[in-house]
Amino acid sequence: MSDPSSINGGTAVAMVGKDCVAIACDLRLGNQSLGVANNFEKIFQLGHVFLGLTGLATDVTTVYENFRMKTNLYKMREEREIEPESFANLVSSSLYERRFGPWFVGPLVAGINSKTGKPFICGFDFIGCIDYAKDFVVSGTATDQLYGMCESLYEPDLEPEDLFETISQALLNAADRDALSGWGAVVYVITKDKVIKRYLKSRQD
Repeated sequence: MSDPSSINGGTAVAMVGKDCVAIACDLRLGNQSLGVANNFEKIFQLGHVFLGLTGLATDVTTVYENFRMKTNLYKMREEREIEPESFANLVSSSLYERRFGPWFVGPLVAGINSKTGKPFICGFDFIGCIDYAKDFVVSGTATDQLYGMCESLYEPDLEPEDLFETISQALLNAADRDALSGWGAVVYVITKDKVIKRYLKSRQD
């Protein structure tokens, strides 16, 4: 396969609502068209920031462990949790350090700034170029399908429950149209006060 980031499949999406954000991913781990597992979560919580990682499964695990270490060191040094904007710059610079031998991951960052209460999302390419967004960002093998679904369903200033419904429908319908993603999904809806995590059932074929 010419693109290592599509070998294991998988897809993720983040979306902004009214004083809330949502980030979701499918649960499939595959070896090209062969399904291997249906419990491979691609979203990781680092303090009050959420990191979505699609791409080569070995690199997903490596990059998560790397950022877990870096955010823990940041917390020890600064004596506070890292904010989403700062974490986005950390991801960008860390990926750019590896530009001559990049990790094959498509990261998404989502979170609420603890001081201003503003929602924040962004995406990246392999070498760390930040794609800031005020509506949604997507990543993974179902990117084309997700763009279509998100542009159809997304509305600004959605309440948390409506945001959950919108991101769920977008992800499930996009994954149904992509052979390399699906097999269930997990959705996080983040407000300033709480985080709601829900699993979704989907087709297992």
